[in-house]
Amino acid sequence: MLSLVVVLKGLVEFALLLLVAQGLVFVVSFGRHEVNRVYRGIRFLTSPVNAAVRRITPRLVLDKHVPAVSALLLFFCWVALLAAKVQLMPVVTRAGG
Repeated sequence: MLSLVVVLKGLVEFALLLLVAQGLVFVVSFGRHEVNRVYRGIRFLTSPVNAAVRRITPRLVLDKHVPAVSALLLFFCWVALLAAKVQLMPVVTRAGG
């Protein structure tokens, strides 16, 4: 069970880092992000996460806000997986005290 939690936590961290990278490239490209190859590549990699979040969020959430909502949900998933990992880890006792 611990192995599954560790793998899921790693996948969530990877997706979260991709969303952060997408936001940074968006800021640095000064409005020309759609012609930036790096941005389009990162957008391709984050599209499954954004599509899943788009399905579970109400229509009230604008499409331009979906990546931010995705990052927020991934952060909460990361915190939950971190808590699960800490709970599942065996307690290491120190010899001598």
